[in-house]
Formats: sequence, C-alpha cells, structure tokens
Amino acid sequence: MSFLRAWLIVVAMSAVSIASSLPFALLPQPAAAQVAETIVVEGNRRVEAETVRSYFRPGSGGRLDQSAVDDALKALIATGLFQDVKINQSGGRIVVSVVENAVIGRIAFEGNKKIKDEQLSAEIQSKPRGTFSRALVQSDTLRIAEIYRRSGRYDVRVTPEIIEQPNSRVDLVFTVEEGAKTAVKSVEFIGNSAFSAARLRDVIKTHESNLLSFLGSNDIYDPDRVEADRDLIRRFYLKNGFADVQVVAALTEYDPEKKGFLVTFKIEEGAQYRIGSVDFRSSIANFDTGTLRAYSRVSAGSLYNVELVEKSVEEMQIEASRRGYAFAAVRPGGDRNFEAHTVSVVFNIDEGPRTYIERINLRGNTRTRDYVIRREFDLSEGDAYNRALVDRAERRLKNLDYFKSVKIVTEPGSSSDRVVLNVEMEEKSTGDFSISGGYSTSDGALAEVSISERNLLGRGLYGKASVSYGQYSRGISLSFVEPYLLDYRMALGFDTYWKQQKSNSYTSYGVTTLGFSPRIGLALREDLSLQLRYSLYQQSITLASAYNNCNNNASNSSLAFNPTPSYIQNVLGGVDPTNSTSSGVYGYGCYGDGESSLPVRKELANGATWTSALGYTLSYNTLDNTKNPTDGLLVDFRQDFAGVGGDVTYLKTVLDTKYYTPLVSEIVSVIHLQGGLLSKLGNQDLRMLDHFQMGPNLVRGFASNGIGPRDISYWSLGASGDALGGTKYWGASAELQMPFWFLPKEVGLKGAVYADAGSLWGYQGPTSWSATGEVNTKACPTCGLQYDDGNTVRSSVGVGLIWASPFGPLRFDYAVPITKGKYDVVQEFRFGGGTSF
Repeated sequence: MSFLRAWLIVVAMSAVSIASSLPFALLPQPAAAQVAETIVVEGNRRVEAETVRSYFRPGSGGRLDQSAVDDALKALIATGLFQDVKINQSGGRIVVSVVENAVIGRIAFEGNKKIKDEQLSAEIQSKPRGTFSRALVQSDTLRIAEIYRRSGRYDVRVTPEIIEQPNSRVDLVFTVEEGAKTAVKSVEFIGNSAFSAARLRDVIKTHESNLLSFLGSNDIYDPDRVEADRDLIRRFYLKNGFADVQVVAALTEYDPEKKGFLVTFKIEEGAQYRIGSVDFRSSIANFDTGTLRAYSRVSAGSLYNVELVEKSVEEMQIEASRRGYAFAAVRPGGDRNFEAHTVSVVFNIDEGPRTYIERINLRGNTRTRDYVIRREFDLSEGDAYNRALVDRAERRLKNLDYFKSVKIVTEPGSSSDRVVLNVEMEEKSTGDFSISGGYSTSDGALAEVSISERNLLGRGLYGKASVSYGQYSRGISLSFVEPYLLDYRMALGFDTYWKQQKSNSYTSYGVTTLGFSPRIGLALREDLSLQLRYSLYQQSITLASAYNNCNNNASNSSLAFNPTPSYIQNVLGGVDPTNSTSSGVYGYGCYGDGESSLPVRKELANGATWTSALGYTLSYNTLDNTKNPTDGLLVDFRQDFAGVGGDVTYLKTVLDTKYYTPLVSEIVSVIHLQGGLLSKLGNQDLRMLDHFQMGPNLVRGFASNGIGPRDISYWSLGASGDALGGTKYWGASAELQMPFWFLPKEVGLKGAVYADAGSLWGYQGPTSWSATGEVNTKACPTCGLQYDDGNTVRSSVGVGLIWASPFGPLRFDYAVPITKGKYDVVQEFRFGGGTSF
C-alpha cells in the first residue's frame, strides 16, 4: 500500500508540471468566453452587443445547442426592443441581425372632448421616451376604445398614427372619433306580476335615457352595473316574501335604429311567503335560547323578509358573544310549506369553530389614519372571530362616507385556528365647497356659501363653515365634530353662530341671535341615539322707528298695521270725555297708529337677553333612507331647561314622530304626529320669543306665524297685530306620496295629497307695561293687550308636488283651510327649495 501511494503522488506532480508549461490558449476556457467569440451582433445602435449576447445561455458542456439559440431568439423578441431579429449560424459562428424599434418622442390625442388627455395617458402602456412597439400600440388602441365604451360611447373609433422623425424616433398620435353617447333606451322585465315594471326600475341602478340624463350617468350602458342590478332585484323580492325568486338572466341588445341598448331582466317570482312560526334551537349546553327572542325581528304571520332575518342573526350572535359564548354561531333555517305558502324559521345556535383573529391588515387608506378605521371594529387582534361583528364593522366603514368602496375579506392565518382580516378600501374626496341658493314664500331668496370636510386631516373629524345672505335672513356659522371622544363611541361637537332674521310681511320686528352650543352624541343602539347639549345665546329685537314712534300720525302711510285715518281724526283727536272743557289730544298712545304689539316693544326696551339652557334629544330611527324614506319610523323626543344662569327660565318639551309605510302601486303613506309644551318655572314671566310659533310647519294652508294667539287690540279698526305664539301645540298629518307613472323615474317627480290638523294656544307672555306713554288710561281705561287665545282646531286639505331635482329638493304645496281661527292668516300656496353647485 505504501508503494501505491507513492506512485500516485509522483503521477499528480508530473501532471501539474506539464500543465504549467503549456501556453494559456491551450488551456480549457470558460463557457462565457466561448459564447462571446462565437456570437456576432449586427444592426444594433442603442442596445449594446453584450446585452444581446447575454440572452444566449450555453447548455451542458458549455456549448450553444439549437435549443439555447431558439430560447435566445424568443427572449430577444419578447423584450420589445427590436422590430425584427434574425439568427444565422455558419462556420461555428452565430450572427445576430437586429432591427431596433424606434423611440417614442411624444404621444398626442386628437378629437377627444369627453375624456381628458391625462386620463387616457394614464391608461395606455406606450410612454414618451419609451420603445415603440406596434403590438403595444394596438393594445393601447383597444384600451382607449374600451374606456369610451365604459362611458357609454360604443360608436367610438380610435386610429393610431405613426409619424417618423430623424434619429430613429417617432411621434405617436391617437385620433379619436368619439361618436354619440350610447345610452340605455329601455329597461324591461319579463315574468314580473307582483310588482310593476315602474316599481322595479326604481330598485335598480340602470336607468332609461331621458331629457335630464345629461346630469347623471346611470343611463349609460355598463355590463357590470347590469349584473349588479340582478342582485338588487333578487334582494328586493326576498325582502318582500318571495323566497323562491330567481333572476334568470339579464339580456342586453344593441338597437342600431335607436342607437342604444335594450336591457331585459327575466324573472321567475315564485310564491309569496309569510312566517309560519319562529323557533330557537341550541346545541350548546346551558344556553338559554329564550333570552334571544327579544332580538328577533321576525314574527309569526308577518311577511317573510330576508333582510330582517339577517339583522336578527347579527344581533343574536352579538348578544351571545356578550354573554360569554364568543364562538357561538347563529344560523337561520327554514322549512317551506308550499301549500300554505309559509316558512317556519328556525334559529340554530351552535358552537362554531374556535378561530381567533391573528391580524387585521388595512389596505388602500393613503390619507385616513389607521386608528380611524380600526375604531370602527368591535374586535381586534387576538379576539375570537365573529362574522357578525366583522359585517357590522364593514357597514360602519361604508357609512363613514370616506371611501368609494370597502370590502373585508378573510384568509387563513399561520395556523388552522387563526384567520387574517384584510380590509380593502378605495378612498374618495371628503371635502365639499358649495354655493347654495333657494327661495321660499316665507323666507324669500337666500344664498349660502359653505366649505366642509368630513375627514379633516385624515383623523375622522368634521368641520364646516358657512355664510348665508338672504332677503329676510343672514348668518354665519361654524361647526366641528369629534366622532370619538376619548376613544369612546361618543361624539363631541359644537356650533357657533350668528343669525339675523329681518322683519317681513309676517312679523313687524327682526331678531338677532348670537350663540354657542356644545353637544355630545351617544349611540345607544343601531337605531337609538341620545344627544346631550348646552345652549348659550343672546337675542335682541330690532324694530323700525315707524313701529315704535307713539305719534298718532294719521298720515303715516309706512305703517302696515294702520287704523283708519277717520277713526284717528274723529275719535283719537277728540276732547277728553271726562272733561269737556279741556283741549288736547287723548288717544290710545302707542297703539293708536299701528305700532308693533306690546310684548315686542317691551322686549325691545329690555335690550339683549341671554338664555342658558341644558337639553337632550332621544331619537329612534328605523328609516330605510334618510333622504327619501319609504319605510320605517322616526321618533324625536326633545327637552330643554333654561335657567342655568342667564336671564330666562322655562322648560320646553317637544315630541315629533314620522311613520312611513309603502302601500300598493308604489304609494307611500306618511303619518306625522307632533306636540309641544312650554312650562313656566318659578315667578319669572315667559318671553314672547320663547313661545312656539306655528304656521305651515303645523298645518299647511296657513302663513308663517299664521296660527295661534294674536294681538287683536285694534282688529275692529282693520289692524292685524303680531303673532304672539303659544305654550301648547299639537298636530297630526296624513299624507300619500306617489310617483307619476307616466314619467320616467329619473325625473324625480312625485305627487302628494294630504290632510292636516292641529292647534296652538296658551299665550303666557306680558299683557301690560308701565312704560311712559304706552297707554292713555284716561281716554281708554281698558286698553291693555287684547289677544285671541282660543283652542280652535285648524285643519286643511291639499296637494303637493315633490321634485328631487338636479338643482336640489323642491316642493310646491297648495292647501285649502277647512277650519281656522277668526284671526289666523291664510296662505294657500307655498313653495320652497334650494340647490348646491
């Protein structure tokens, strides 16, 4: 063995010695060196030859086989750098001939009026100073056409033009023939018998084209929107008891003659079901299902409503979690009775999988702070996964109105009992600048400029500043709201305002108010909220000298409440009836020639008055839509206690209730009940300004401040005095709202018929005043304030026109009083509305 080892060492040393004596060129070379010597690149100007060679990768043994050459050819073409690539092999050499693509100098768009250059540039892949590619240009052409089709212009034509420039450069011009807007000309329904086509058109987002379509985009054909409408129709039927409904298809067809799309939804309604029974079953030991019955929104005999079932499941699951059953899952089940058309609803409470939230990822919030989003969740990392709470968080985020879209999706976590929540969001603009204008028969013309921000500094704060200027009113206001005070679901807000209400044809005086009001809002439940507030404001009366001059001037024609000149001449200008030898003028003092009522001038003499009040509002709201409700109940109960400092004391209580319910053929009934009570506290008298003033806000057909106690001191002389207000009122109204079936829904016109009844009474303000010259008691010993305070029921019937116009909500009412007080002021026609632009 020692001889063999020695022999191997000698052989190895000899091999090293021979290799070191050979020339370098005879040694084995690296594969890269072989490739560099055997590849020749021709035709390249901007691209380096080494860059081209780098795409050739030798196979095993360091040699370039045919497979490696083919792969290199494909890779070079895929770069988009070359217009043409050819590879020839001869004599062991590879010759690569390339024709480089030109460089794009500029990109222009011509003929595009509806879509801006910036929008199109952001959508195409060709870029200035980038490599020109015909395939890419063709793709960009199709992309531009698709953008126009999405905006409703299916007749668009896009033509690319290539303009050659020196030094292998080109300019790229896309010429666009936009064509006319391709709108939806008709929306039809097949198989619908329970609901009219007009009612179903009100459910979906796709609308037919009409004269006002230029103000919106819902008449533009969008296949994604049409598909979403199928689900809206299905949800609508499920909400109204049709448990077997199917929207089989949404058929679309382009009509060349109408130059628009015809959309047809095919529906299989099935039967309408009612709730047969409601039961609860639990597989969890010691779980009392009876405690969940209070959270069920469905009951036996009611119409089957899938939305109410889903809300019941959510509230039950949250309640079970509160009771310590964090993994309890409430699953609804139903057995249909096809003959009786009933559904027996069963809520099954089972132990769900023990899954925990590992992480909550927020994506898409570039401006909104993370904590603003996370505080909408009632759970966090490490908590038990509860689908009902996740759905509630998603709904809350959507209601913030900070995002175009919000979607919470789940993915598996690091282990089988972990889940990750991904919150996908797309932010939108939350600031508003508006110029508003309006007119009403009571307030005259009014304009307002306001600026507001719903997500101030990305912290979820709300701020608004506005300035208004009108014919009879003007003002300035500042508002601020912190929706989460000290990280609790409690909103803190305040308002600072200055408002001036000028005298008009209904009041002889003006009122200037300067105030500040902080408030705190609490959400007790999803449908119940409480607001606590404090109000501090100063009020002062302004009065023209013509209404406060005490001059008994019969020729003063500027007075609105002027008794007849003959009465002033013959009666007020006579002698003292108790002394026939005396001379001089004896009369009714400041009541003699039409001045404002005694309480008004007393308020003016007292000067500015401060009111300091604590109050609260308890609100119950189940409306389906806050702007255009068709179903639900809204109840507001308010109380304000004045006397926490200040110059005024009172207790004011107000109850306001509105109930909406849909009837047949899209008719919605509205029941409105209201009432109020102003109570005197202590020995301090109530001011006239603190009384309730009522008019068309109580019974339509009457003027502003046209109902209730009124100064009638000189009614016999033709003088109608100021409205004094009352301490008690009640009102009831029944209204039917219905669309005009012969008009497209998009026009937004509805008609209304109604009947109102109500009353205002109980004046408790000042009735006498010891000011000098107020009443000449020698000539008129009984001339204190005289007023009518009868508890007469006022009633009226009328018709209205409601228009949700593009210029803002407008309403026209014509009401005829049926019963009224002797001194009430009638105003049969009333109009009000405004706009933002």
